[in-house]
Amino acid sequence: MGTTEQLAKFILETRKEGIPEAVLHEGKRCFINYLAVALYASRDSSLDILLGVFGDEGGKERASVVGTNTHTSLQNAALANGYLGHLEDYDDTHFPTVIHPSSPTLPAALAVGEQLGASGYEALVAAVLGMEVCCRIGVAIHPYHYDEGWHITGTCGVFGAVASAGRLMGLDLDSLVHALGVAGTQASGVREVFGSMTKPFHPGRAAQSGVLAALLAQRGFTSTKTIIEGRRGFAAVLSAESDLEKATDGLGEKWELQMNGLKPYACGVVNHPLIDAMIAMRSKDGVVAGAVDSISAIVHPLVLELVNRQHPEIGLEGKFSFHHSMAVGLVDGGAFPLQYTDSKVNDPVIKSLRDRITAIVDESLEEDQAIVTVNLRDGRSYTERIEHATGAPQNPMSDTYLEDKFRNLTDDVLSTEQRETLLDRLWHMETVNDLGEILGLTRVSQRQSRD
Repeated sequence: MGTTEQLAKFILETRKEGIPEAVLHEGKRCFINYLAVALYASRDSSLDILLGVFGDEGGKERASVVGTNTHTSLQNAALANGYLGHLEDYDDTHFPTVIHPSSPTLPAALAVGEQLGASGYEALVAAVLGMEVCCRIGVAIHPYHYDEGWHITGTCGVFGAVASAGRLMGLDLDSLVHALGVAGTQASGVREVFGSMTKPFHPGRAAQSGVLAALLAQRGFTSTKTIIEGRRGFAAVLSAESDLEKATDGLGEKWELQMNGLKPYACGVVNHPLIDAMIAMRSKDGVVAGAVDSISAIVHPLVLELVNRQHPEIGLEGKFSFHHSMAVGLVDGGAFPLQYTDSKVNDPVIKSLRDRITAIVDESLEEDQAIVTVNLRDGRSYTERIEHATGAPQNPMSDTYLEDKFRNLTDDVLSTEQRETLLDRLWHMETVNDLGEILGLTRVSQRQSRD
């Protein structure tokens, strides 16, 4: 049995009772984190562009766009909600692969689940299985696929989306295998667009593609049965090397979702140990921006590969600047959405500090590690080593911290009652009879766009 069919069987045949409680709990955390970030992002003016296109194109209103009062087609809802989940770069990260599994997978589950009247528990199980498949395929092609310039969340995300959609739709094995084929041939997204609106478009498009693939396969649309492992399939064409045994080894026993981490900061995850270090520096005597002569960092190679933009010009570019992230960490004591606005990246204090920050690579460091030295103008220096960044699997975000993040991000979007009810329902998804109840709690009567 090939890789594609093995994964399809896993998606369809895994009983909810067979998923460890810790994994289901992590799935709930992913839902809470995803909706917090998506609701906050729903105020961004860029959503108006998507909604404008949807309005012009029309379509049957079957699913909700979170943070709005808009209903649109299943595909459009998946696209918009996937976009919102990743816009702030504040979603989850699977640390072995840097995939953000929630943003392409959960929107597909939400759209299809809402339309079918699925229970919260059914949606949770489908999403957990989808994220697991997404991450396992990523592990099989990492790091070669990413190194070639593919945005792995966009490419592997189609498999998470179609898995969750197919599970909820009750596709049979043959149909799901074909659905995986339809999804896999749509896999795309390149890293050249990082720092623009098109980066979060990737998980949105992946969610949309996964939903479309499931809908087509349900009606008998065919594809290859070897999309992942075939000689001209996903792994062979989109990655210089792969180890497909990793995609299926220990299925149902070892869960990649337990290597997922929730972000405390709204930027590329490789920035996070550097931000932790700069926040820690704030407690050192005399360490303020004006007193700093220079700052040097020793980092994982991905820092220079992904976030080496010393002079960002817009907020989205700031998310991919370790210089900016370190600067706001020291000056503001955090790196939240407000630290990645157009005005913040052009703040004279921040710009001046960025010019005094350098980094060198140490390949022995993990991506959640960093060593930072701050040299002051009076001759003093301080060094801070971060062994595991906040939010990494070895230093996970607590449930209490997650609840605080949820409340902080949704405070200006939802009423207090709406927010607290939604949070309760997400923690207790197994008791929600109709997923529409959860989506209903994300609606607002009048959306206020934020530039």
